[in-house]
This record gives sequence, C-alpha cells and structure tokens, in this order.
Amino acid sequence: MTIRKTFENREKSFMSPVGCLSAESKGRAIKEKACPIRTPFQVDRDRIVYSHAFRRLKYKTQVFLSPLGDFYRTRLTHTLEVAQISRTIARAMFLNEDLVEAIALGHDLGHPPFGHSGENCLQEIYSPDFSHNKQSLRLVDLLENNGKGLNLTHEVRDGILKHSKGYGKVISSDPEETANTVEGRIVRIGDIMAYLNHDLDDAIKSGVIKESMVPDSCKEVLGNSYSERATTMVKDLVFSSRVSDGKMHMQVSDDVSAAMKELRKFLYDKVYRSNRVHREFVKSKKILSELYTYFLENQEELFKRLESMDLRVADKNRPVERVACDLISSITDRYALYLYEKIFFPSSLV
Repeated sequence: MTIRKTFENREKSFMSPVGCLSAESKGRAIKEKACPIRTPFQVDRDRIVYSHAFRRLKYKTQVFLSPLGDFYRTRLTHTLEVAQISRTIARAMFLNEDLVEAIALGHDLGHPPFGHSGENCLQEIYSPDFSHNKQSLRLVDLLENNGKGLNLTHEVRDGILKHSKGYGKVISSDPEETANTVEGRIVRIGDIMAYLNHDLDDAIKSGVIKESMVPDSCKEVLGNSYSERATTMVKDLVFSSRVSDGKMHMQVSDDVSAAMKELRKFLYDKVYRSNRVHREFVKSKKILSELYTYFLENQEELFKRLESMDLRVADKNRPVERVACDLISSITDRYALYLYEKIFFPSSLV
C-alpha cells in the first residue's frame, strides 16, 4: 500500500459523508500517473504554491496600492488568511482540508494588479465579462507552466471559478454561483470572512477610518478585534450549519449575518469608496489603460513581455486583445509602475 492510499483510507475513517474524498475525485482533464505519496488535492496545492502566479501575489494590491507599511495586506497575505480560515472551518466540519487549502491558495491567482480597480479597468477596456475568478481558472488551465497549464483536478478548478461573490449574498443559493463541493463553498465564505476582517484592520491602521466609526452593532455582535470577529464568524458558521438528507446546509445565525452585511456595507461606503482610496484607484486605472493600448499597438513588445513572464499559450491564434488582457492581469503593481515609467516617461540622453 502506498502512502497516498494510507491517507485516502484515513479520510474515509473520519470525514463527513458530505465531504469530498480524495480517492473519489473526478480527476484531471489530462490523465496522469498518481503520486505514491500525495493525494490528488495535495498535488494541486503544491502545484499552485510553486507556480509563477502565486509568487506574483506578493506584489499585488489588496486594498491599499503598493503598500509600503509592513502591516498592510497584499493579495498574497489575503490568500493565506483565506486558506487559514477555510481550513479551520473544514477541520471543524470534518471535511477535506487539502481540497479547501488548494482552492483557497489558487482562488486569486488571476487577479489583476491594483486590487478591484484593475478588475474594473479590464472590464471597461477589454470585456464586461472579465472577472478575476475566470482569469484565475484560465491561468491554471492555459497560461502557467509554459502554456501547458497545471492540470488541476475538477474539484479545485470548480472551487476557483466559483469562489467570487462580489456584493452578493454571503451564502449563495444560486446553483450557477455555488461550487459542486462543500469545500468549495467554504472557501467562498472564508474569502468574505477574511476580507471583512483584514480590510477593516488595514483601514484603521492607515487612518482612512477611525475605530470609533465602526458601527456599534457590528462590535456588539462580532467583537472589537480581528481575532474576536473571525472567531465569532467561524464558530457561528460551524455551529449553525447542519447535515440533513445527505446535504450540508451551511448558514449563519440571523444576528451574525446581519452584522456581516452591515460591516461589508460600512467598508464599501467608508473605505473602498473613500476619496483617499478612490483617488489612487483612478490613477491605477489610467496606468493599466495606457499600457493595454500600448501593447495592442506594439505586438512584438507584447509577446516579448509574455515570454519573459513564462506566459506562453499553445494557441497562437488568440486575438491580440486577449493576449494583452492576459499580460495586464498577470503583472504586479510594481511591474506595472516600472513598465509605465519605462514606456511613457522621458529619459535623459546623457
């Protein structure tokens, strides 16, 4: 018996009947020999962590552009916090932690630079259908590994695609938005729990808001610190959810649900749409728009940049707009600033 088989048998001995067993994965688009040590979802996790896109998350904005302070979150630290919260929930519910971790670590791989202003920019200049979750899936399927993709399992790919909730319900009932696995649905909720807490934390540290501005009702229900709020949210989800009729019914109590919605509205009104944050987002959209236009007009330079980032794709007949979008969505904040300066700023001839 291989080590992998031992792990798979152990999962069967303790995992909830609604959990996704590694041995019962729907598999990969391209069949490959099973690893003798790791389960399929453990393999996926490792492929994501060692990908180029995962490393680039370090220099991508969460909320505050090109943060210089040591305490502000980046897209990478956001990803790690989503993974930790999601794993805690999965463990308490006796679900597949490896699957949850793989989805969480891969959920924002395709997120453009400069936070959601980058996503909004590509929706305006490339296509209204652009979304970071679809781009994340495109990246792991086509762009990574020199155009070969990571060949991830069906369950991880599905969770990455359906993790995004925008300003919709905390727990969606729409089958089009709901992951096929309970683990995928957990990451969707873990994502919102993470950003509600750390975006509030960063906004207070940065001085965009004062702690006294946080609604009292949110403090009374959720707590006064990141730790208290996260603990309240996680415990409430775990103890309010139940398994019946062979399905996991995930829910949070009315009080906690109302407090989470109010906190999210507060963040949108007072942080994401604040003059200070919005002013920087306007600047970043100008940078990305002008870079996009430049690369459409300079295709040789476009493909040169793609090659340098190992973003090759076997299909050479892609529209140039699609290629430019792939590049813009993959670069980091600081690389975008570097390219903008190099391309558009005059240089000394001396």
